[in-house]
Amino acid sequence: MTTENTEIDQELDDATLENNANGEQMIIEELSVEEQLTQDLAKEKDKYLRLFAEFENYKRRTSKERIELFKTANQEVLLAMLPVLDDFDRALVEINKSDDELLAKGVELIHEKLKSTLVSKGLEQVDVKAGDAFDADFAEAITQIPAPKMKGKIVDVLEKGYKLGDKIIRFPKVVIGQ
Repeated sequence: MTTENTEIDQELDDATLENNANGEQMIIEELSVEEQLTQDLAKEKDKYLRLFAEFENYKRRTSKERIELFKTANQEVLLAMLPVLDDFDRALVEINKSDDELLAKGVELIHEKLKSTLVSKGLEQVDVKAGDAFDADFAEAITQIPAPKMKGKIVDVLEKGYKLGDKIIRFPKVVIGQ
């Protein structure tokens, strides 16, 4: 019987070890499940943060584009009006040569009204005049003439330039000295 008791005790000890082994495996599996859930949660948080950041960038970019669009929405209309403004400038020069002061005053009033309307829509004249240093970023050189004292400088402005906000919509056309 002692042999039987010993065998039974051994079987009980083996069963306990198996239970302990299973119990440990259960604990190990639970930890790995918890770790897996923690990793999944971290991945989802990362996805969420990236998606949120991407959406914020999208909102910022579209609002910036919308503001830029509003600033330049009138660009085509203003570009179409620039030749009319140029014609008014030329007409004023010729009318001022005549002796008809009433005609000159009337045309000048219309010219000022047109200019003020265009300025209220955001149009600004590019400030370039004879004697300024030529900068290709702000003016377009039509031709060069020999002028030793004016080398690299603007000799004459043939056509005024205009900008809408910070964007130049028509570059001034100038003659430069060489």
